[in-house]
Amino acid sequence: MRSVTIPRRTLGRRELIDFPALALSGVEAKVDTGAYTSAIHCTNIHLETDAAGTAVLLVNLLDPGHESADGRPLSFTRFELRDIRSSNGEVQERYVIRAGVRLYGEVFEAEFSLSDRSDMKYPVLLGRSLLRQGRFVVDVARRNVSAKAQARAAARRARP
Repeated sequence: MRSVTIPRRTLGRRELIDFPALALSGVEAKVDTGAYTSAIHCTNIHLETDAAGTAVLLVNLLDPGHESADGRPLSFTRFELRDIRSSNGEVQERYVIRAGVRLYGEVFEAEFSLSDRSDMKYPVLLGRSLLRQGRFVVDVARRNVSAKAQARAAARRARP
């Protein structure tokens, strides 16, 4: 029996990504092989209880201080609270959601910790668990590889 080899796709150190279910596109993300969990910038992160007694996580996703950001409020009923180790080694308790990310025209479901990244240059960080899932390799000399590939594919489909 032969094993099927799935080709690896390349990402640059920075990528433009889409969150289809959140109606966000062209969001700048930093690819970080040192981070296990991906992260997304949120502010005003808090829990409320709806009329049925269900806990609802409310956030302002990608505040207006970042490009490609709208700061609109979002709510999640599916989330977890976990300990996440930050880049400086400090363990922080953060909420984690699952969200679909489009890369190379394909949507990958990944976990994202929600944190205030206002002091960071990029509102989204893509971690190892997502990179492994998509069988991505990182070329630090390149940028926006996935977005460029998607644009080329769209141009080919548009030709008569």
